[in-house]
Amino acid sequence: MSATQSLALTPLERRASFALAGLFASRMLGLFLLLPVFAVAALGVAGGDDPARVGLALGMYGFTQACMQIPFGLASDRWGRRPVVLTGLFLFVVGSVLCALSTDIFWITVGRAIQGSGAISAAVTAWLADATRPEVRTRAMALVGGSIGLSFALALVLAPLIVGAGGLPGLFWSIALLGVVCLAVARFIVPVVPLAAKSAQPAKPRQVFTHSDLLRLNFGVFCLHLIQVAMFVVMPPLLIKLGGLTSVELWKVYLPVIFGSFIFMVPLILVAEKWRAHRAMLRLTVAWLVVVCAMLPAASQNFYLLALGLTAFFVMFNVLEALQPSLVSRVAPPELKGLALGFYNTAQAVGLFLGGTLGGALVVWGGAATVFWAACALSALWLLVTWGLKPLSPKQA
Repeated sequence: MSATQSLALTPLERRASFALAGLFASRMLGLFLLLPVFAVAALGVAGGDDPARVGLALGMYGFTQACMQIPFGLASDRWGRRPVVLTGLFLFVVGSVLCALSTDIFWITVGRAIQGSGAISAAVTAWLADATRPEVRTRAMALVGGSIGLSFALALVLAPLIVGAGGLPGLFWSIALLGVVCLAVARFIVPVVPLAAKSAQPAKPRQVFTHSDLLRLNFGVFCLHLIQVAMFVVMPPLLIKLGGLTSVELWKVYLPVIFGSFIFMVPLILVAEKWRAHRAMLRLTVAWLVVVCAMLPAASQNFYLLALGLTAFFVMFNVLEALQPSLVSRVAPPELKGLALGFYNTAQAVGLFLGGTLGGALVVWGGAATVFWAACALSALWLLVTWGLKPLSPKQA
């Protein structure tokens, strides 16, 4: 087989990649639909005028996600990806229906906790890793990462329209429907892929939790998502102020930013795969992230420069979203791939939670520029940590 042929997705890989990317995108769309409108739409339910309770309802999903990623990942290693994914999606639908039927912020919080308890990100990523060869896996991961970005942009457009037509219950019913669509995709479209055969001396879970390279990659996803959420504490107000936009019009910025970043991300992924330069590309991308974050304080004085900086950030973000889980799936013991990705997604969830908390505190303390400089400093620390990654072995590459 030629190098060109080996880099082409097989029919099975193509079907699995697009089906799982679609599943991930539909589920993430269901989550992103809440972000632009929940604080306002929650005013129509009992207790929805209390910002602390509204914040708890919004954040409860991330909390239960962080708690359940490792158990769901380990379960997928033992009982297979499909049963675990179907169970998680069922919980997501049940939680969404409870939220749709609730007239009190307390029960919406309970529903959000049930939604988040179906923590299937690790199982889905492990399923994709099972279905793809190492030499094309990063490209498959990029499809998932790109689909999530497009879901985010689409949510910014659809959320106000859905809430305008059906209120907060209509939004949660729409989210439940997306969960049902995901159940159908997972049950009938995504191909079944056998789990990796267990070795004569199977790896033990502690090898995942103490593996130096996995810890470095987990620190990376923690940093990436902390920075992302902290950025979005300050980005919307800046774009509204500099561009003379309303909150409903922000999609006019986000949509071209997401599309543009995806276009620039694809060649970088292809280069990494063609030359098997995943580690070098990871370091280069984090280094560029340091540069982009350092430029944002100056760019935040001009609308077009800020939009350009945001596009550059999302180029790096999308590349890292594809590279890192691909590397985790290569470095981890094959029979504990789900557990390793569960550990990875737990670090991601903690980063998401702390990003909002620290981002808000930094804005109060020193303004938007402080957030950008803190992101630059954290990216620089991440670059130092990433430098210790060992080269992939021929079997891993």
